[in-house]
Order: sequence, then structure tokens, then C-alpha cells
Amino acid sequence: MPDVMSSSRLIGVGVGPGDPELVTVKGVNALRAADVVVVPVMDTGERGRAEATVLHYVPAEKIVRVVFALNERTDRARREAAWDAAGERVAELLRSHSTVAFATIGDPNVYSTFTYLAQTIGESLPDTVVETVPGITAMQDLAARSGAVLTEGTEPLTLVPVTAGATVLKEALGGSGTVVAYKFGRQAGEVAEALRETGRIENAVWGSALGLAEESIRPAADLDDAPLPYLSTLIAPAPRDGGRGGKL
Repeated sequence: MPDVMSSSRLIGVGVGPGDPELVTVKGVNALRAADVVVVPVMDTGERGRAEATVLHYVPAEKIVRVVFALNERTDRARREAAWDAAGERVAELLRSHSTVAFATIGDPNVYSTFTYLAQTIGESLPDTVVETVPGITAMQDLAARSGAVLTEGTEPLTLVPVTAGATVLKEALGGSGTVVAYKFGRQAGEVAEALRETGRIENAVWGSALGLAEESIRPAADLDDAPLPYLSTLIAPAPRDGGRGGKL
């Protein structure tokens, strides 16, 4: 058993939005070097997107599924109890292994489960070394696949999780920069209305399941009240006059 006081490491590894080819070389090396790779799931019988990506690079017997209350937003006590249980499971792994990797879709420092886990481990095992390996985000992948330019010159970029409500998105769309919306699938109708009201729907694009067989990338003008996959991403580019270098 390793000396937890000096050698235990928890590494949050961003594995991108789903396409296994978008995991960085550093990310692959971290996954392969770890003693075990933890993947978050909502139910122990499911294979999540992070696990599906990780399986391209490490054997299944190295993967440990840990249940997190990923969709519990109404019952705070139940959510916190689930998080405590998940944190203790990872702490157990850290007590018996030198290096534990935690695979998270996207980037571990952008709306990631890893943020909460690292905080929990910091409290229960304060001498654990916590590191992160950055991952490619859904907005970067959608921009690449759709041809949408995220920023030019001095334009700001605003990232909004629509789980905070469509009002927050509408406020951001009233600005001059590009707006990216995450997790808007269940509020697609409200998002479309906000885009139309702010005059930002013409060049906006949304996508889901990027890099996977069920990938969908469509103009935002096609949005209606029909629900979309929860992890849908939207890009509403900044208004531009078309002049080259006009915002430099």
C-alpha cells in the first residue's frame, strides 16, 4: 500500500466531447500511467460518454465506475449524500493506489464533475496531490465541425450553462460578443426565442453527440420546441460586418 502522505495523486483528465481522436497525447499518457481510471456514471449499469472514450486507450479491467448524482438538482440533501459517497469511494481508491485518474468529458476545469470531487478529496485526504490535464471542449469541437468562428480581434466570449435559465442567455446575447450555450437541450424552444428576440439566430449553430455516430449539427434557425439531447451546444457568433481584420 502506498504512503498516502507523500505519493497519492488524483489526476482529472479531460477526454473531450466524445470523439476518441480528440483526447490529447498527454491525456492518453495520464490514463495509461494511472493505476485505475475512475469514470462518473448515474447508474452502475450504464456506460457513459467518458467511459466509452477511455475504453479506446485503456483496458476495461482498469476502469472503475463511481456513481455521482449528476442530474439531482431538486433534493440538496440527497445530492450531497450521493457526492459524499462518491468522494469516499474515490478516497478508498487513493488509499490503495499511488495514482488515480478521473476521466471527465470536455475539460476538467469547465463545468466538470471533477471540480467537486477534487474539493471533497482535498478535505478528506489533504496530502493528495491534485492535478488536471486539459481537454478539448464541446464549443471548440462544434466550432471546428461547423465552421463557426468563436472570436475575432477584441471580441469577448461568453459561456452560459442554460441550466441557469434562458434569461441569463438572453442577457448575454444582448452583448457584442460570441455567446456559447451549454446543456440547453431541454429548453430548446426558449433558446430559439431568445435568439430571435436579440436578432442573433441567423448565424447561430447547434450540435450534439459531436464525433459520434449520432452526431447532429444544424442551424439554430431550425430550432423549435422539441427537446434535444441534454448535452447540446450552441454557438451564436458575434455580429460582424464581414470586413477582414475589422476587430483587430
